[in-house]
Amino acid sequence: MEIDFLIIGQGLAGSALGYRLIQQGKKVVLLDQPDKNQSSQVAAGLFNPVTGRKMVKTWKGEVLFPEIAPFYQELEEVTGRKFLTLQPIYRPFLSIEEQNEWMGHSSDPEIQPFLKKIEVESQQHRLKDPFGGVMLQESGWLDVPTLLEGMASFFGERLRQEEFKEEELIEEGDYWSYAGWKVQAIVYCNGLGALHSRFFSFLPFAPVKGEILEVKQDFNPPYIVNRGVFRVPLSNGNFRVGSTYSWHDLEEGPTETAQKDLLNKLMEVVPVPVEEVVAHRVGIRPATKDRKPFLGKHPLQKNVYIFNGFGAKGVSLVPYFSACMQDFLLEDRPLPAEVSISRYFTYI
Repeated sequence: MEIDFLIIGQGLAGSALGYRLIQQGKKVVLLDQPDKNQSSQVAAGLFNPVTGRKMVKTWKGEVLFPEIAPFYQELEEVTGRKFLTLQPIYRPFLSIEEQNEWMGHSSDPEIQPFLKKIEVESQQHRLKDPFGGVMLQESGWLDVPTLLEGMASFFGERLRQEEFKEEELIEEGDYWSYAGWKVQAIVYCNGLGALHSRFFSFLPFAPVKGEILEVKQDFNPPYIVNRGVFRVPLSNGNFRVGSTYSWHDLEEGPTETAQKDLLNKLMEVVPVPVEEVVAHRVGIRPATKDRKPFLGKHPLQKNVYIFNGFGAKGVSLVPYFSACMQDFLLEDRPLPAEVSISRYFTYI
């Protein structure tokens, strides 16, 4: 069988790119092992336009965020599932100085589109926000496992739940032979699996372990609270709380230390008793050294590509960059320099 694209991995990246290529009439096959798909399965799903300790606009937020809702709403339509929640994010102030600083931020043209309101007094007696806080818009969360399940149904027979054996990939002139298929191009969307590829092991992945909790707590405001930890209201009435970042204990599973740390930070902002820790999940994110994703074509091998390295911000990065990757694959349009793997070709 002849196919245009063999996509390795049906996580968020593979699902988005596979969908776009199919919409363009391309013959696509995806290979995936759900048990290897840790990062997407346990993703927090949060998309936040103003981040970090200094609260600055997310990198390329002005082009990324207009793409988020339309893309995921389109996927909701084609899958018949609901997984996108548009919701404000509330970040309490810790001091009057921070409140004053944000009054100044409010006139910043880069921040303004994402600023819903600055509150100067407490919004809820169950919150620790005596100085008020900033309410952000163009934000929310994505139920990534439900999206992946819906996209698996959408792909149908195009999706094969089986291990990709790179050693069985054979170059034959202008195409690749694999498992009886004549493949025009291969795209690695398999997260940290690409680290073990003979093609892309030169790329500087920087794996990060993240742990998140799902808790029962009797306080349900109409917004996400984000200060030290994020607290996302889930559709089942529980709350997702996260996240930790660790570059060291990558082999360990969920840790008691991380659970205590997350619960302590939660109490610092929402001092309401936690009735139950319903779940404690862990995943290894395919982050990169410079925190920018990996897009592009292998410099020496014909028709071998990568669309990968989205780390903790995949939900906000993938809609825009999957469109860039589609245009690169089908029309040979240049990729944005910041994400092109050509920035690492000197390391081959």
